Amino acid sequence: MRHKPLAVVLVSGGMDSCVTAAIAAEKYTPAFLHLNYGQKTEQRELRAFEEIAAFYGVKKKLVVDARFFTEIGGSSLTDETIPVKKADLDFQGIPDSYVPFRNANILAIAVSYAEVIGAVKIFIGAVEEDSSGYPDCREDFYRAYNRVIEEGTRPETHITIETPLIHLKKREIIERGLSLKAPLELSWSCYQAGDEACGVCDSCALRLRGFAEAGREDPIPYKVRPRY
Repeated sequence: MRHKPLAVVLVSGGMDSCVTAAIAAEKYTPAFLHLNYGQKTEQRELRAFEEIAAFYGVKKKLVVDARFFTEIGGSSLTDETIPVKKADLDFQGIPDSYVPFRNANILAIAVSYAEVIGAVKIFIGAVEEDSSGYPDCREDFYRAYNRVIEEGTRPETHITIETPLIHLKKREIIERGLSLKAPLELSWSCYQAGDEACGVCDSCALRLRGFAEAGREDPIPYKVRPRY
């Protein structure tokens, strides 16, 4: 039997990365990559990463310490002096949960990892249309980054970034995950709580609205379950 080619999958532990892992596993042998970057739910996200990796039987996985993001600051996810705000799904602009240029840093690590282990793809669960307005979740950003990879790696290296969720709504992501039997119950999306999801941050709100639109009940525990 022909072996599947190797792909690095960026797995934060969130729902989008969980579904992305399910998509990648259809055609590739996944190697998981996770960053601990000082986020407020760092330990809970790491647990989700490990459980999703176990679900897919991932043999190659890498957890990187990127806590320099806490020293840089500038985000409610990494700076204890900036509170996580309640969700405002009508907000236009870049929220303070944006971690400045985080995805560029993550992708740089992923490219290094991919080049060493011989992976041909890097999968990331970025979502452009139904996200929090982060500039590093736009399709143009990934198109440009693919050019950077081409210019900055060995001539014989051919690695490209795949963003299978980039134009999907949360409802569509959930439906895709359910169709692939992705372990959504193992994923964690809350920005500020690690025992019960708060239900009121942007990430919880987007997730809860997606499940409501899909006509499904979110399987993870919530402190409160507002209707969005």
